[in-house]
Amino acid sequence: MIRLLASLITASVLCVTVSLDAAENILQPKKPQPLPPASAKKLPRWRGFNLLEKFQVGSRKPFIEEDFELISELGFNFVRLPMDYRCWIKDKDWEKFDEEQLKEIDQAVEWGGKYGIHVWINFHRAPGYTVAKPKEATDLFTDAKTQEVCAKHWAEFARRYKGIPNTRLGFNLFNEPAGVDTNAYVTVVRKIVGAIRAEDPKRLIISDGLQWGQNPIYDLRDLGIAQAARGYSPSELTHYKASWVRGENFPLPAWPKMLGPNGTLLSPSKKEGSHPLVIDGPFTVETALRLHVLGVSSRALLVVEADGAKLWEKDFKTGPGQGEWKKSEFKPQYKIHFCTYDSDYTVTVPARTKQVKLFVAGGDWLQMSELGLKPAGAEREDVLQLPQKFSEKPDPIHYVPGARGTPFVGMPMQDRAWLWQKNIVPWKKIEAKGVGVMVGEWGSYNKTPHDVVLRWAEDCLANWKRAGWGWAMWNFRGSFGILDSERKDVTYEDFHGHKLDRKLLDLLQKY
Repeated sequence: MIRLLASLITASVLCVTVSLDAAENILQPKKPQPLPPASAKKLPRWRGFNLLEKFQVGSRKPFIEEDFELISELGFNFVRLPMDYRCWIKDKDWEKFDEEQLKEIDQAVEWGGKYGIHVWINFHRAPGYTVAKPKEATDLFTDAKTQEVCAKHWAEFARRYKGIPNTRLGFNLFNEPAGVDTNAYVTVVRKIVGAIRAEDPKRLIISDGLQWGQNPIYDLRDLGIAQAARGYSPSELTHYKASWVRGENFPLPAWPKMLGPNGTLLSPSKKEGSHPLVIDGPFTVETALRLHVLGVSSRALLVVEADGAKLWEKDFKTGPGQGEWKKSEFKPQYKIHFCTYDSDYTVTVPARTKQVKLFVAGGDWLQMSELGLKPAGAEREDVLQLPQKFSEKPDPIHYVPGARGTPFVGMPMQDRAWLWQKNIVPWKKIEAKGVGVMVGEWGSYNKTPHDVVLRWAEDCLANWKRAGWGWAMWNFRGSFGILDSERKDVTYEDFHGHKLDRKLLDLLQKY
């Protein structure tokens, strides 16, 4: 009996010990995986997020350790820090650095090392350059003093972080250079790279592509730096209802979707040329044609013809204050009003019509964002969305109601293959020349329907995996991210006190 009791006691002690050991393992944070080697010729397939604590001087605050901890816990290994240089200057003097603010950035770099996360330092607003508002008082690409100051800023970061390996840290120079001549941009980058390498000769350096990160820059190849692309295509989907890009005028996004012809029609007075939007039939039965007029510049006389005969016309006018339009804006540079109509107009196309033409016969120009066609007796309307491309000639529409697949025969599609051709192929060409590539920003604003976002995001992610590229979503917490995004059509899951978009997270983790 004594032996039995002793055995039971020993077993109980062993059980408790094992249980305590198991509990300790559960409570211990997961050890981060080693970061992969990184070079300007080949960037690893990092995956992660942008963190925005110093994105704008008016809302600057310290970075948050929990972000790094959670990003690592969820299986990601990258953060980009897009920052406003005004966050780390003293008394608005761009030649005086605020050491306390710089220490907060140092802390973020240290947390990257602690949690196995590669960090990019990025000047979202640099001395003399920004894509945001307000504009800088001087121009980085033309002013020698501004270039000197900007080089001083980058040299300070290079000095501070010398010795931190490229596996952990990279310098992403300027956010989305746009509206600048290629030669001027390359000249400035050469100066900045020189200033960095004078302090830290081996630092990994990355330039965003030109035109908001869309176009690779071949003239930088001899500098031995990598380049970063963007994942905001099509912008009508990613920035739907985003106020900073006038996204309130974008049509309701869909994915995949048919790529309709240009919906901006110019009058004959425009030097770019006036081209009709043509719909080829035949229309075997009477058909309701719905035109969604989005906006009008100054004035536009819109005409609809059926087989050369005028079927309908309307003189769309603009002006101040209230009117048929929903919103009026005065454009002082052109001395005209631009009015948002955002309204439908319906025209009846007679049976046996062979061809319909829509054109602006007089005035300035007009935007149509959608066409609807509903033959007599049909249960539903066939809808085609129209992008806005100003001077592009609209492709003709071949309408065959009841056709298998789509009644708009021959129209191209926006889908995974379209994304590959538009966003991957141009960058693959420079990658083949020995330039490392990554997608530095991507995502969709929280007003885009969630099911649309998920379908589009999977196509983007699958393409980037196929290409072998990493990516960083804008942002982690907030309107583009997986936490606290405030989407109205998501059932959130509680996660460390945050609202987690589980479906989007699962998708990111899949790729």
